[in-house]
Amino acid sequence: MSSVLYDAPGTRAKWRNIAYTVLFTSVLALVVWWVYDGLNSKGQLDWAKWEPFFTSSQPYTAYIWPGLQNTLIAATLALVIALPLGAVFGIARLSDHRSVRAVAGAVVEFFRAIPVLILMLFANAAYADFTDISSDVRPLYAVVTGLVLYNASVLAEIVRAGIQSLPRGQTDAAKAIGMRKGQTMRHVLLPQSVTAMLPAIVSQMVVIVKDTALGGAMLSFNELLSSVRPMSANYGANTIASFTVVAVIFVALNFALTSAAGWLERKLRRGKRSTGAVVHAGPDGDLEAIGAGPVKTDAPRTADDS
Repeated sequence: MSSVLYDAPGTRAKWRNIAYTVLFTSVLALVVWWVYDGLNSKGQLDWAKWEPFFTSSQPYTAYIWPGLQNTLIAATLALVIALPLGAVFGIARLSDHRSVRAVAGAVVEFFRAIPVLILMLFANAAYADFTDISSDVRPLYAVVTGLVLYNASVLAEIVRAGIQSLPRGQTDAAKAIGMRKGQTMRHVLLPQSVTAMLPAIVSQMVVIVKDTALGGAMLSFNELLSSVRPMSANYGANTIASFTVVAVIFVALNFALTSAAGWLERKLRRGKRSTGAVVHAGPDGDLEAIGAGPVKTDAPRTADDS
């Protein structure tokens, strides 16, 4: 069956697709067997190495749960601080004042160009030299600081691009009914651009969760991934099993974030389709809602109506 966008493959193309499928499946099976044989020969698939995760709660309560708590704390703090900060800098990059645009652009480009690990290391050294923060909580402060500086700059670009993706007519229509620039940004541009920005914001949320592992690797921050080393040492060098369990937790956590964001995006889209409030600028400059539902126009008067 053919269409404008798709031509049905001929006989030769069908056999070629079948050959590619068989080749890819065979290569994939060989890779899976190679990985399985290597792990099995090293004893990493022995039940004794996996048993603690299925028969006891100690690995979870003693190692995984404390690390997961620190990961969630660091990621939540970084997101709560970085999101509004990124929104401020993103809007500042659209300012009519050249000095504001220049300063915001320099800050965003500077921190966006530096790897987040270097920001964490610099923050840790700064807290050690210039503050009296305890060494027990200093890694948490350093990780959150690095994540905020880097991700706020990335989120600023997401906000700027999301606002600029809206049609120019949205701004012109707001000006036509007397809205000031601040009102246009708050009531017209930002609400509409949130739906467009949401997938990119969720992707950055996932990056924040994963980047907390950098603090565990370089700053001795007790996050989720850093729990693998003590677990594998206390349970018979079950490194592969420990990494697998931690990886599954990361996947489940990020999948939950993505699913929640997808639900929120669908809800926002439904809300935009159902709303029909008519808004105008009142005499004092404030916005006033004058109705809801579809806008109705008056029919022309006829002789019978007179």
